[in-house]
Amino acid sequence: MTNPTLAAGPVERHLRARRDTGRGLLMPYVTGGITPGWTDYLRAFVAAGADAIEVGLPFSDPTLDGVTIQQAGDTALARGASTRRILADLAGIPEPGVPLVASTYYNLVLHDGSEAFCAALRRAGVSGLIVPDLPLHEADELAEAAAAAGIELALLASPSTPEPRLAEISRRSRGFVYAVSLMGTTGERAALAASAAELTARIRRGTDRPVLLGFGISTPDQAREAGRHADGVVVGAAVMRRVLDGAGPDDLRAFLATLRRALDQECDAPR
Repeated sequence: MTNPTLAAGPVERHLRARRDTGRGLLMPYVTGGITPGWTDYLRAFVAAGADAIEVGLPFSDPTLDGVTIQQAGDTALARGASTRRILADLAGIPEPGVPLVASTYYNLVLHDGSEAFCAALRRAGVSGLIVPDLPLHEADELAEAAAAAGIELALLASPSTPEPRLAEISRRSRGFVYAVSLMGTTGERAALAASAAELTARIRRGTDRPVLLGFGISTPDQAREAGRHADGVVVGAAVMRRVLDGAGPDDLRAFLATLRRALDQECDAPR
């Protein structure tokens, strides 16, 4: 097994410290610019017990996103959201107390160039990055620029990832490894995919870096089940559907608190 602590940055150190107390990790997602006061959601997430927050930088052609996240991105873009405006919003708020992890598509990185893009993230107080459409064999330039700027580039692994590639993803990922629970797009689902348990077990054989499970986790029961396999969960579509339906920060705090309790109950359950 690798020893990633030697290269651990603030995202990984934060998640490791919480995980090592027996806590299940919760990382909710919000699309930047989705509402006029969208940064209020960040405070609500922290109040609900989030351990990190994923902030989506909307892109016009989100190939891996399902209907809900696509609608959220379209809504934000229609409001005039852009990478620069979202990062300016983040730079203008107090530090939330948990790591902020940006997620976006590689086209937006290329638009500014890897070095400038990562430097802008850092100035805004972002310390992690997810780029789901970046092929592993083309990740060197961005990985180097991210490391130089103090940004941890987290890589994704899916149920179809072959073992040699999975080992490389586990070794090169920073902050955490993002385990994609199923082959498909983001979105709420009735049950946790059966492939989730096997994937997380495969990842954990190659690294002790935190493993967060995403794609389709929508309910406390699903969060509790995911907590049996992964170190934590990423919750996006279930959050953004509520925002699109008009939910405010207090509503989201109440919803995420139910997931927080479910993760805590799973961690407290006898083994």
